[in-house]
Amino acid sequence: MTVFLRASFCVGAALFLTNCAHRSTPDTSTKAPALPAPDPSFKVERYSTVVGWPEGKRPTAPEGFEVTRYADGLRNPRWTYVLPNGDVLVAEASSEFKSEQDKEESIESGKVRSQNLGHSANRITLLRDADHDGTPEVREVFLEGVKQPLGMLLLGDRFYVAGTDAVWRYPYTAGETSLKAPGEKLLELPAGGYNNHWTRNLLANADGSKLYVSVGSASNVAEHGLKEEERRANILEINPDGTGERIYASGLRNPVGMGWAPGTRTLWTAVNERDDLGEDLVPDYLTHVEDGGFYGWPYAYFGANEDPRMAGQRPDLVAKTLVPDVPLGSHTASLGLAFYEAQAFPEKYRGGAFIGQHGSWNRAELSGYKVVFVPFKGGKPTGPPEDFLTGFIADAAQARVHGRPVGVTVLPDGALLVADDASNTLWKVTAKR
Repeated sequence: MTVFLRASFCVGAALFLTNCAHRSTPDTSTKAPALPAPDPSFKVERYSTVVGWPEGKRPTAPEGFEVTRYADGLRNPRWTYVLPNGDVLVAEASSEFKSEQDKEESIESGKVRSQNLGHSANRITLLRDADHDGTPEVREVFLEGVKQPLGMLLLGDRFYVAGTDAVWRYPYTAGETSLKAPGEKLLELPAGGYNNHWTRNLLANADGSKLYVSVGSASNVAEHGLKEEERRANILEINPDGTGERIYASGLRNPVGMGWAPGTRTLWTAVNERDDLGEDLVPDYLTHVEDGGFYGWPYAYFGANEDPRMAGQRPDLVAKTLVPDVPLGSHTASLGLAFYEAQAFPEKYRGGAFIGQHGSWNRAELSGYKVVFVPFKGGKPTGPPEDFLTGFIADAAQARVHGRPVGVTVLPDGALLVADDASNTLWKVTAKR
């Protein structure tokens, strides 16, 4: 079994705490790091206003890296996937209004300005840079019609897509720029979810015998009843034909990014945690995922810290809640996840994890709105997250941002591709030679 280093990083308090106990299996009795007391009366809504990127302005990477605009003019490019021939697929999707009342309330609250609600493109676009000059010269609609597509996966000659309400499979021929044959619905999924938990990601194991599907919760803390949460706040495991569904791990409020730690068979996920407990509660996190593991939602958070809104309901589940590996700051909306297995970046980045933080709304001071890096060695984290791609916040005092990073993907040349869905741009981060 992989040995894990327990680390805690609280962005809001700028505090890094470590518990240096190594262990071969998760110890559910280990206490979570020091956290502020929960405050169920905490109510803050501070939505950012997206102002776009002025001419010549771009995100900021560490010294030794260059940031270029890989593609723009897209429509909410939220997730990317690279085909074996180097083609980049871009899932263009966003939240949608549930009703006219929801639309009016969203506009009044300011959510539309920051999240482009209600106008999902429901499209996957193909980008091809055949001459490898860093700018795609081919842009084609690869697939349309899947409701809010996100997760994408190629297994052999079959292309899989996870929309908010279903997993689909299509015949695929290498090199084609659009899918011609109709798709097959393999698995229905509970659609939508609380506060835009509509995203459904896909990942296969090493031999392609199992697929993993992430499904976020339908609520903040089960306030609509547990019936609404069936098959949610989980990572599901299925066979490639859609059969054999089982819950692989549960209690994960909104797991989106998933990946296998390099050199291991250990699944990891980035989780967007709950709201309305405080400025610095609850930390989003990166964690390894145990088969059958329970990670607390909705009864507990970050180990056996009982949510006061669920007090006394399931002490058994509170007691068995696993402690996540790496806190990522509260309300950061940590969604994207990519392990770096290429060689182009300096040694410190190899084997580590890049995480796209879409940014806060339930916090007086903006948090997230950047890409962070978590160093790994031997398949386990070795330190707290550090800033990698910043500059998305234009004016913190006025809550104005240039964009909002989400999906992160490593390109065949070793560069990092970052999807900025709020500014409709893909950014490419390259190590200077």
